[in-house]
Amino acid sequence: MIGIISYGAYIPPTRLPFSVIAGRPASDGDPERSVAWHDEDAITLGVTAAVHCLEGFDRNQIDKLIFASTTLPFAEKQSAALAARALDLGRDIQTEDQTGSTRAGSSALSAAFDAVRAGSAKTVLVIASDARLAAPGSGLEVKLGDGAAALLISDGAAIASLDHFAAVTDEITDVWRPAGHDYVHSWEDRFVLQESVLPNLSRAIESLLVRCECSINEFDRVVLATPDARSHATLARSSKIEQDALEPHLFGRLGHAGAATAPLLLIAALEAAKPGERLLLADFGSGANAAALLITKEISPLKTRRGVAWNLARRRVVSRYDDYVKAKGLTATEWDAGSNPGLSATILFRERDDDLSFLGQQCQSCQAVQFPKQRVCETCYSKDRFDPLRLSDQIGKIVTYTFDYFFPTPNPPTIVTIIEVAGARIHLQVVDIEAKDVEIGQEVEFVFRRIHESGGRPNYYWKGIPRPEIEHG
Repeated sequence: MIGIISYGAYIPPTRLPFSVIAGRPASDGDPERSVAWHDEDAITLGVTAAVHCLEGFDRNQIDKLIFASTTLPFAEKQSAALAARALDLGRDIQTEDQTGSTRAGSSALSAAFDAVRAGSAKTVLVIASDARLAAPGSGLEVKLGDGAAALLISDGAAIASLDHFAAVTDEITDVWRPAGHDYVHSWEDRFVLQESVLPNLSRAIESLLVRCECSINEFDRVVLATPDARSHATLARSSKIEQDALEPHLFGRLGHAGAATAPLLLIAALEAAKPGERLLLADFGSGANAAALLITKEISPLKTRRGVAWNLARRRVVSRYDDYVKAKGLTATEWDAGSNPGLSATILFRERDDDLSFLGQQCQSCQAVQFPKQRVCETCYSKDRFDPLRLSDQIGKIVTYTFDYFFPTPNPPTIVTIIEVAGARIHLQVVDIEAKDVEIGQEVEFVFRRIHESGGRPNYYWKGIPRPEIEHG
């Protein structure tokens, strides 16, 4: 059966309470939104979600990667190719970006199913990721959120199959971001709701029901990816969706995560779904998409994955709005990133196995592991006898650390460590932890993050984070 065989999500643990946006202290139970921090963007969020999705799967089986986002860091440079390199996927892989609409995530999912059905790909990894920015103090600031979802599509032990798909395209200036602008803009709420959200989503759902030859009440779960909570409730009423079938929105906890919204809501539904259930997914953006999925008996084994529920439970609250503004680069600085060429493209090319794929090497003679790669083994001195070893999915331990108060960061100090990974010792930053909580011997796992910006472009590397506790069934 062609369908979803795995999923993974990543929601940044950083949360910005609405009370903090309004200038008040945060308190328990406040509505909030997720925030990609200073070293995170759509690429890093998406790579992390994909790492969670691919746990236990042979990455060599993936022959196509689709990256869906409205906030790609490069206007001309493929983000899917960068993600494929960071994930250590094979060179003989198809890659493509889908962008320009917040329904790019569900469109990418449909394209993945079509590719597998047509035989042009056997296993497709879909990544949907966004880190959209609203103007400080605007109404959109509390509606948006940052996050990523990854879904693996193949012909095999699928947990959910895509039975039908429908789409509606519309040209309307409702929610948009001009080229070269940082902030997302929206027209007046009532106009967006009455002239775009409701008619487009309603028409897509009606078209899907005609294809399915069924009514909406025959679906056990209905997932609505709308721009805000008000439109979610209004669409549910107008479509006569039973309350028991309506999946909850994530406004006040995550926010609207752009192209990742529909895939994240789909994953949240899959985490609670039971075999045999039918699921309807509706997505909005420059029109609307609607999809009908069938849950299979394979759903149960995947419920221990790092999905939406697991990510939402991890929280680090921003207590001051100024910290958020600084982390997002919204304050004036003495020097900007500049338009110089930045780091040498030759060096970046030569060191991409180290920097992007985080590949170490294991000696064929004595099995010692080294990083970065070199010609002579430091242990047995044999020469040019190494096999590549992916370190990004290993677990490391902190050997020693120091606090750097001069390296630019919105939350000094920068925690700089030596980490032992499979016997190799590596110089890395550790993030998502308070300085007082760092300990010698602490276990860490690795995440793909921005290391700095040079020449007006982001540069990426791997960092350590405290190893989270994972419950496995």
